[in-house]
Amino acid sequence: MKHSLLSRAIKLSIFASSIAASSYIPLSVAADEGAINEVERIEVTGSRIKRSAMLGASPVTTVTSEDIKVAGITRVEDLLNDLPAVFAGQTSGTANGATGTATVDLRNLGPSRTLVLINGRRMPSGSPSAGGISADVNQIPAALVERVDVLTGGSSATYGSDAVAGVVNFILKDDFEGFQFEYQGSMYQHNNDHGDMRRALDDSGFEAPDSNVTDGNTHDFSVLLGVNSANGRGNLTAYATLREVDAVTQNNRDYSACAMDLNDAGERVCAGSSTIPTGRFTDFDKFDLTTDGHTFVDRDGLLYNYGPLNYFQRPDTRKTFGVTGHYELSDSHTVYTEMSYMDDRTVAQIAPSGSFFNAPVNVQCNNPFLSEQQYNKLCATQGLGREDSIEMFIGKRNIEGGPRQDDLRHTSSRFVLGIRGEINDDWTYDAFMNFGSVAYIQTYKNELSISRFGRAFQAVENADGEIVCQSVIDGSDPNCVPWNVFNPSEINQEQLDYLTKPLYSRGDTKTKQLSGYVTGDLTDMGIVVPGTSTGVGVVFGLEHRKEYLTLNPDENFTSGDGAGQGGPINGVTGEFDVNEFFTEFNVPLVEDTSYAEYITLELAYRYSDYSTDKQTDTYKTAFDVRFNEQVGLRASYQRAVRAGNVRDLFRPSGLGLFNWEDPCGAGAENPLTQEQCARTGVTASQYGSKALINDAGQYNSITGGNSELSPEKSDTYSFGILLSPIENLDIAIDYFNITVNNAIQAIPEATIHNECAVNDNEAFCDLINRDPNTGSLWIGSNAITATDINIGEVETAGVDFDISYRYPLDELGAMRFTLIGTWLDTYSVQNIPGGDIDDCVGYWDRAVCEAPMPELRTNFSATWLTPWDANITAKVRYFGDTDEYTRNQKNEVVSGPTSLNSQTYFDLAGSWNATSNISIRAGINNVFDVAPPLIPNGPSGIANGNVFPGSYDALGRYLFAGFTYSFN
Repeated sequence: MKHSLLSRAIKLSIFASSIAASSYIPLSVAADEGAINEVERIEVTGSRIKRSAMLGASPVTTVTSEDIKVAGITRVEDLLNDLPAVFAGQTSGTANGATGTATVDLRNLGPSRTLVLINGRRMPSGSPSAGGISADVNQIPAALVERVDVLTGGSSATYGSDAVAGVVNFILKDDFEGFQFEYQGSMYQHNNDHGDMRRALDDSGFEAPDSNVTDGNTHDFSVLLGVNSANGRGNLTAYATLREVDAVTQNNRDYSACAMDLNDAGERVCAGSSTIPTGRFTDFDKFDLTTDGHTFVDRDGLLYNYGPLNYFQRPDTRKTFGVTGHYELSDSHTVYTEMSYMDDRTVAQIAPSGSFFNAPVNVQCNNPFLSEQQYNKLCATQGLGREDSIEMFIGKRNIEGGPRQDDLRHTSSRFVLGIRGEINDDWTYDAFMNFGSVAYIQTYKNELSISRFGRAFQAVENADGEIVCQSVIDGSDPNCVPWNVFNPSEINQEQLDYLTKPLYSRGDTKTKQLSGYVTGDLTDMGIVVPGTSTGVGVVFGLEHRKEYLTLNPDENFTSGDGAGQGGPINGVTGEFDVNEFFTEFNVPLVEDTSYAEYITLELAYRYSDYSTDKQTDTYKTAFDVRFNEQVGLRASYQRAVRAGNVRDLFRPSGLGLFNWEDPCGAGAENPLTQEQCARTGVTASQYGSKALINDAGQYNSITGGNSELSPEKSDTYSFGILLSPIENLDIAIDYFNITVNNAIQAIPEATIHNECAVNDNEAFCDLINRDPNTGSLWIGSNAITATDINIGEVETAGVDFDISYRYPLDELGAMRFTLIGTWLDTYSVQNIPGGDIDDCVGYWDRAVCEAPMPELRTNFSATWLTPWDANITAKVRYFGDTDEYTRNQKNEVVSGPTSLNSQTYFDLAGSWNATSNISIRAGINNVFDVAPPLIPNGPSGIANGNVFPGSYDALGRYLFAGFTYSFN
C-alpha cells in the first residue's frame, strides 16, 4: 500500500520535540488503517520532503503558541533563551553595546551561525550596525506564531549558508477565520535583600534602593482578523500589534546599584571608573590628583560609580502589522503571500560621557582656572613656573550633562509571493520570491567631542581679562568655550553646549531570495528498494540569493571624535549574491521485517556558487530506524557552511573596545613575569604600573573585515535513541558533536597577548602596540590588532534529553510531565591551528569564554489538564554552576576568584477558558525571587549590572496576566 510506511510511522513514533511547558497532546491514532492514511503530509523543519511531523532523523524542539502564552512571554527571544540548547544573544538587558535587536544563539556558536526562518524562508539581516547583522526576532509577532521549530545541528544542505549551529523556524498562522484581541500586562517585583551588596553600598556611601520595588511594566496588544473567500478557496489573515516596555535602571536593584568588584580579601566592594566627576589629573607616575572645590587633593583611589544610570531593561516601543493570504486557483494550484512591517525603537542608556584620558594634555601653569593652591600642587612642586606647562592625562566624568543615550530605531518590511501545488498525484512544487529590508536610524546623545574639550582645556585671559580658549585668541575656533574642570561646581550650560555633539548613523540591509523546488514520490515509477512498498521521496531545487548592506555614520562617528565611542565608527557598504542547486532523497530501506518496522535513509546535497569567487558543497546523510513501538534510533552526519556576511567581508578596520584585564599591570589577578611582559612592549619601569589597568575593564583593539575570507565549514554528528517503554512515556536521548573549521572570527585579543607573552610568538607580538610613555593599551589609540580571519576550530559536544509522560486522572483530567535538558561535554576553541585549546565547559570569563557555559541545563514541568477548561503548569528551570576561566604564568588553566553558583527557578502559570469567547491566563516566573549570581567587572555587552542578564533572571520575580477575546 502506497502510504503504509507513513501509517506505521505515525503509530510507532514517539514525540521527541516537546519543550518543558509544551501543551502537546499525543496524536490519537484511528483504529482503522483507512483513517490513518488520510493524515496530511507536511513540510517538517530540516527537510523539504513532506512527511508526517513525527518522521525524520533530526531532533526538532517545538515551541507552540500555547507555550508562549503560558510562559507570559512578549519577547520571543526570552522564551527561546530558556531552552537548554539556546544561549543569550542580544536581549532587552543589553545596554552598553546594544544593537537594538533581539537575536538567537544556538549551542553558543554565535547568532551569525544560527539561521532564522519564517515559514521556511529567510529573514533579512537584522541591522547594519556592528554586532547586529543576525536576524532580529523582534520582527516576529508572538500573536501570529503557530509554533517555533528549533533544529540544532547543521542544516545548510536544506536551507543554505549560516545553518551551522542549526535553524529556528517560526511557523505563522495562515488560515485564521474570525476576530481575536489579546492583551497582556506584566511587571517585575523584587525584594532588595542582598545583605552583602547592601553592606558594600553602605560602606561606599552610595544610596541603596527601596527594599521592595516593582517596575519594568510591559503592555502588549494584538489584533488578529481573518476572513475566508465566499467560495471557500482563499483566506486573508491580518494582524497588528503594539508593545510598550518601560525602562529599569540599575539603581533599582541592590546588587546592581554600584559597579561591584572584589577587594584583596575577596569581599564585595563598590568600585567603578577612574574617570570621575571631580576630575582625575595624573601622569600615572608622579602625581594622581582630583579636585575638592577649587583645590587639588590626592585621588587616593577614588572611583566613579557608573552603574545606577545604566538601563537594566531598555525602554522599547514596537509596532507590527501584516497580512498573510492564500488562494486556490484550482484544486491543484495555490498562490500565497506574506507581507509584514515592523517599527521598533529602543534607547540604550549608560553612564555620562567625559574626557576618558583620550590623549595627553599640555596644561599651562598660568591657566586662569587654576587656584593658587592648585598651581602649587600641580606645578610648583614639580619645579615649574607660571610660564611652563605640564603634560598630564585628564579624566573628567560629565555628570553635569547627563547620561549617554543611544536611540536605536529599526524599520523592517518583508514581502513574499509564491505559488505551490500539485503537478500530479506524485509530484508537487513550490516557488516563491522573498524580499526583506531593514532601515536603521541611530542618534547618539550627550556625547562629548574630543577635539572640542582638547581646545576647551587651553584656557587663557584675553585683553579684557576674560577667560577664553586659546583657539578664540588665535582664531582657530572662535566658538570655543573653556571647560572649568579645575572647579567643576562652576561648569555651566554654555560649556556643556559647546562640548556636546550628537552623533548620527543611517543604514540599510536588503535580502532577496528566489527559490523553487519540486518534490516527488517515486513509488509509482517503481523506484523502490526491494522488500519495501514505499518508493523514494525526492526534492530538486534552485535558489538565488542576494545580500546588501550599507552603514553611513556621520563625521562625528567616523572621525573618532566621540569621547566615549572607543574610536572611529566606520561605514561599510557591500553586497554579494549566490546561486545554488539543492536536492534531497528519502529512501525507505527496510519495511515491516522481523527485526525492524522500518529503516529510512535521508540524503541531501547543496552546491553554492558565490559572487565572491567562492564555491561550497554541503551535504547530509541520516538514518531513521524504528525497531518496534518501543525502540527507535536515529543518526546523522551533516556538512554545513557559513560564508562571510557583508560586514565580515567588507567592513574597514577601526578602533574599538574589548573586555580584559592587563596581566602586566598592578593588581592584576594573574600577573605575568617582567620578562613575559617585556615581549609585549612593557618596559622595566612600566611593569606593574597602575597606568596599565583600566578600572572599567575596557581596552583598545583594532578590528575589521577581510574580503579574502573563505567560508567556514562545520561537521555535525548526532546519534539518538527513542524509547517508549510504557504507554504515554516517551524518551529521546541524542548525542551531538559540532566542529567548525576555518571559523570566521578574530583571534581574541587576550589570546594574542598570551601567545606573545607566554609563547614568545613574534607574529603575535607585532600585533600589540603599547603606548611608549605609559605602556597602556587603553589610553589614546594604542591597541591590539585583531581583524577577522579564518582561525582554527570551534567544537561543541554533549547530550540532549527529552522525556515526556502523560498520566490520566480519570474524571480529574490528566497530568503531563516533561523534562528537557542538555549535558555539555565539550566547548573548545582553538584559535590558532596547533595552538592552545580553550575548553570553556563549566567556565565564564571576560575575554575567551565570556558568557557562562554550565555542564547541565534542564527544564522540568508538570501540567494539570483539568476537566474544567483550566490548566495549571509548574516549571523548574536549572542552570548549572561555572568557574572563572584564567591561565597562569605557566599557561595552565586555573579557576579564577569568582565562581557562579547554580541557579534554580520555579515558575507557576494557569489558564482558563472562561467562556467560549474569552480565555484568561496569569502566572509568576521566578516565584521565589532568586537573585542572579554576581560578577565583578563583567564583560561589556553580554554582562550588565554585575550579572549576565541573558543567562539568568536578572530583575527578580516576573508577574503577568492577560486575556484573549475571540469569535469565529
